[in-house]
Amino acid sequence: MASAIPTAMERPHFIGIGGAGMSGIAKILAQRGAEVAGSDAKESATAEALRALGATVHIGHAAGHLADDATCVVVSSAIRADNPELTRAAELSVPVVHRSDALASLMGGLRAIAVAGTHGKTTTTSMLAVALTELGLDPSYAIGGDLEGPGTNARHGEGDIFVAEADESDRSFQKYDPEVAIVLNVELDHHANYASMDEIYDSFEIFVGKVRPGGTLVISADQPGAVELTRRVRDLSSLNVVTYGESETADVRVHKVTPRGLTSEVTVLLNGKFLTFTVSVPGRHYAHNAVAALAAGVALGIPAHNLASALGKYTGVKRRLQLKGEAKGVQVIDSYAHHPTEMTADLEAMRGAAADARLLVVFQPHLFSRTQELGKEMGQALALADLSVVLDIYPAREDPVPGVTSELIIDAARAAGATVTAVHDKETVPDVVAGMAAPGDLVLTMGAGDVTDLGPAILARLSN
Repeated sequence: MASAIPTAMERPHFIGIGGAGMSGIAKILAQRGAEVAGSDAKESATAEALRALGATVHIGHAAGHLADDATCVVVSSAIRADNPELTRAAELSVPVVHRSDALASLMGGLRAIAVAGTHGKTTTTSMLAVALTELGLDPSYAIGGDLEGPGTNARHGEGDIFVAEADESDRSFQKYDPEVAIVLNVELDHHANYASMDEIYDSFEIFVGKVRPGGTLVISADQPGAVELTRRVRDLSSLNVVTYGESETADVRVHKVTPRGLTSEVTVLLNGKFLTFTVSVPGRHYAHNAVAALAAGVALGIPAHNLASALGKYTGVKRRLQLKGEAKGVQVIDSYAHHPTEMTADLEAMRGAAADARLLVVFQPHLFSRTQELGKEMGQALALADLSVVLDIYPAREDPVPGVTSELIIDAARAAGATVTAVHDKETVPDVVAGMAAPGDLVLTMGAGDVTDLGPAILARLSN
């Protein structure tokens, strides 16, 4: 098995080392014996987890953080060109490596599964990581979210399988050459980088075209964008295409999904035989993620019944309908959903899991560009909730866009019949929610920004 450290990665410095994608690569390198260093904007549990592995983590960005003997500087697309550590790297002639290139180098020589799609990547990658570990295959993996706690988004294993979340947002997934590629869905998102669906399709075609000769594409037979992508790549002679879904034409057909509270029972038809297993998270879309994981494992030669049983051991990943706790009869659940399709899927999942409960949503829009393009659809999704609180836009890496505010979402939600409260001061949200919630209600904090921090605060306020 190839697990040596590439020479350029012997003493890497990560700018933004606490990020989900960056910290995973840093963790694997540290576990392989590299002298890892880096910086991040603020202290975090992830930074502490990296220090526990021997990494040097600085808080704040400064030229002096970059050691003179660093062999490379690793960056993501979110790092701005005027970052002082990046400027210092240029002065020292230290090579700058994009996160995707670093991850590609770690996958070299291994049987890689790359999980792509507009939604569901983290969950599906996590399901595979858990199942393969449960089967004793000791995989390496890099995920865009934590499984059980800080620092559990990545691991160096001694097995020959590497499972990686493949990010389409900046086209970086085009760097990988997996043995198996999963495409869960194809939709327009990341509007700062893609101007049209044609650009999205072109990008995914390049990703699929990088699958190793004789490798497999596992792709949805139901989602329209995935169906169109399948049509575009069917003629790649070296590619095995395996479709999954509820369509009668699917190679791995989802026969039935039965809700069981906060779990689901899934029955699939595979190679002429029915196979039933449990998915320990609610919702049809999570069931489909599990079936995609099953199909990918089978493509690597893992017996389907073994893999199905192991998939039942997956109990969720942080921020993907994660139960944060209960106070005064009110359950608080956290969701990473930030695109209208994800929002609708998670809200429908919670409706199915607790049909008699009132559903209160605290939603924080993510990115000005996404809100500008999809604000109306976000508002329509919120109509699935009984009550919604909408926060100001979380900018992440973007600068404000004139005229683009949360009001775009709020207006659309109200037009769709939703009851919405606008809250501009995030610190007041626990009081607002406490004034709305009653025993038996479900509160869902939703978004890709720091809205996740509100869960514990809401629980504490409810307790008081």
